Amino acid sequence: MTNTETRPLTAIGLMSGTSLDGIDAAILVTDGTRIISTGASRTDPYSAPFRDRLRGLLGRAPTASDTETIREFTLLNAHAVTALLADAGMAPEVVDVIGFHGQTVMHRPDDGVTVQIGDGRLLAAETGIDVVSDFRTADVAAGGEGAPFAPLYHAALAGDVGKPLAVLNIGGVANATWIGDGDDILAFDTGPGNALIDDWMRTHGGGGMDAGGAHAAAGRIDEAMLTRLLDNPYHDRPPPKSLDRNDFADALTRVNGLSVEDGAATLTAFTARSVALARTAMPAPPVRWLVCGGGRHNPTLMAMLRDAVAAPVDAVETVGWNGDALEAQAFAFLAVRSLLGLPLSLPTTTGVDRPRTGGVLHRAPAHASGTETSKPS
Repeated sequence: MTNTETRPLTAIGLMSGTSLDGIDAAILVTDGTRIISTGASRTDPYSAPFRDRLRGLLGRAPTASDTETIREFTLLNAHAVTALLADAGMAPEVVDVIGFHGQTVMHRPDDGVTVQIGDGRLLAAETGIDVVSDFRTADVAAGGEGAPFAPLYHAALAGDVGKPLAVLNIGGVANATWIGDGDDILAFDTGPGNALIDDWMRTHGGGGMDAGGAHAAAGRIDEAMLTRLLDNPYHDRPPPKSLDRNDFADALTRVNGLSVEDGAATLTAFTARSVALARTAMPAPPVRWLVCGGGRHNPTLMAMLRDAVAAPVDAVETVGWNGDALEAQAFAFLAVRSLLGLPLSLPTTTGVDRPRTGGVLHRAPAHASGTETSKPS
């Protein structure tokens, strides 16, 4: 398909974030520039045993011993597609492409490495739908950060929302997209998101997350400790910049002497005030912050964000977006852009040298012989 072909395509996006919650799947109709319509979406949570297996892959390149876990992960994504189509009453034949993000297990762009597990060829065979996967590799190979990758979708959604606007995604890591008037856009990871809070609760008997921010709300922020946590060179680096899920993991050791509640409060404040520090890198203060990702379900975190950024902070639902589906929709959008040879990343979103496309196309068996095609940069 060439750049001149702009008929709307129907795409399914699949996203598995660094919070390790599960698989988000969403339907989107787009011409690669405009959002024509959004469709059904769903989240399929990981089982606790499978989540633990995924956790065992974090921070390293997969080996032959991980083959079965990667296969199971891919089949779970295939099931998510089948279930989503059933929810929507759609046949696979009406879907043009699947955008398969995979699960990030290691992200070290300074070393030229980003790893998302998942077998795109197997997913295409299981679903009968063409698949675009491996979105980030071309960007990193060209010197980019390889993240964040949803900003172009945020900008496409935000056409009539007041500017300057910040779209804040709080997953395992938090990232912000600053959108100004015209085509001005800047994006970068701000710091920790939910990962530290989740890991703190998991290791201190509070479950796998601080549901509703209840533990943080009952605790007291250790301000001296928080000051030390925020004294991190990452916050002084100019954007674009990105993080691995575990880049701030030493914070868990440093707060280890606190109670469960005080630790949750301090780590929640760490996320919020890291976002506030990010404002200094933005060309102009956002008049509004719109929050997507799991963090928006934490009222304690949302309240801390409002205090920290001194501006309106709202869930994206207030402007009619679906915050649970947004990241999956973004990879549906990017899959279509990949098919059209359009950029997936910009110098102001990942630090890449020039706008870059990317992704690897896996043809479904009905369409071709299973060949893979890397998109040119």
